[in-house]
Amino acid sequence: MESFDYLRFLLALIFVLGLIGFCAWLGKRAGLTPRATKKGSTGHRLALLEVRPIDAKRKLLLIQRDDRQHLLMVGGDTDLVVERNISDSALSDGRTTVPSSELNDDNQA
Repeated sequence: MESFDYLRFLLALIFVLGLIGFCAWLGKRAGLTPRATKKGSTGHRLALLEVRPIDAKRKLLLIQRDDRQHLLMVGGDTDLVVERNISDSALSDGRTTVPSSELNDDNQA
């Protein structure tokens, strides 16, 4: 009789965890989770393009301001600008980064 009770407990646990997972999936599909603003929103100069988790605390954010993109690391003890002033023209040249020699004091505002 004890093994039957353990089996019932295990099946009930699996059912409840499955129900929680299904509700989370349904909520995500219904749009109940917060989402980043899509690029091209009218009248907005600032857009969050992409978010990538690094670990449990830190994330990489790619944001766009006007025609420039900035890569930020947030969530740890300090927030860090990884790369700034990534322009569309630099990316169209086939480069994935802008060398620091091209950054001057006027661009770093």
